[in-house]
Amino acid sequence: MRWQGSRPKNAEAAAPTRRSIVQIAALFGATAAAPGLSGCVADGLATGTVGGGAREQSALDVSPVLLVATTRKAVGGGLKSPYFGSERGRGLSFAEVRMSAPDRSLIGKVSSVVNGDWGIKSIQQVETGANAASAFSQSAFGRDVLIYVHGYRESFESAAVSAAMLSDGIRFRGASALFTWPSAAATFDYGYDRESAMWSRDGFEDLLKALASSPSGGRINIVAHSMGTLLTLETLRMLRAEAGEAAMSRINAVVLAAPDIDIDLFTNGVERMGPDVHKITVISSTNDRALELSGVLAGGTRAGAADRDRLEALGVRVADASDYGGGLINHDLFLSNPDVQGVVKRAISRGGA
Repeated sequence: MRWQGSRPKNAEAAAPTRRSIVQIAALFGATAAAPGLSGCVADGLATGTVGGGAREQSALDVSPVLLVATTRKAVGGGLKSPYFGSERGRGLSFAEVRMSAPDRSLIGKVSSVVNGDWGIKSIQQVETGANAASAFSQSAFGRDVLIYVHGYRESFESAAVSAAMLSDGIRFRGASALFTWPSAAATFDYGYDRESAMWSRDGFEDLLKALASSPSGGRINIVAHSMGTLLTLETLRMLRAEAGEAAMSRINAVVLAAPDIDIDLFTNGVERMGPDVHKITVISSTNDRALELSGVLAGGTRAGAADRDRLEALGVRVADASDYGGGLINHDLFLSNPDVQGVVKRAISRGGA
């Protein structure tokens, strides 16, 4: 994806060094070879794993439909792969995405190592424009909803797979959903991704307003990852300022996994949340290599790599995974580590209590 718009005059000063670019390319090229993750995570509240004993079915496993809201531009109407690309669309789009669930048999588990786990099977209909948010809300009517907001360097398909993995991993019983913004899905387009995430705030706010005003009574849960946490925190600030306590009362839990936000910006955002700060759980790690390198690009300590005491002083709950990641990157433990998924599940069960 080429940069859209003119290059700023001070771009040379803000650009990463050649060495940092090489480091980033090497790092992300190594993610596929990262070893498995193990260990137990303590969030200061409770510990435990997800779904001990016999496997409890998630709602997505029973009916593999993912509700998707996106600010991406549709490709060929959004009905065939790659469905939605990296360009910015005109307003919000809604799609019901039918996923292909993984084979739970022993042969299927072995095959998933080669062929992957979840996947997109089809999209039958796309709604774009003023009715997109209400169409999403109607599809989720009467159910709690779990919205996954992805991070940097994600395609539409990879984000959908991550959303399915998350919902299925925590055995979520409500409607599974994804809010996906126009990431370039490329290592060297960090700046484009950051601006696309911020550009998507209005679309995300429209979606949350539609869900919050629905008479169904369902609770809204948000799990945001990496750069998606910046989009989420900024949108919640807007929602609270414009729609007030009535809308915020429908927000049950907000989990910010490895937040790629400057710690000072994060502090300002959290302080504007008022009593709703207690709904926020941060999954942090001081040895998150991806956040370390994003700090090289953006400058400053990232909130997801900050000390636990500094985060807790803001009033948020913190699950410090620093000692428990066994991989090279340690950036997506909420998708790959059952114990960290347990943190997400408890945060949703607890809400703002």
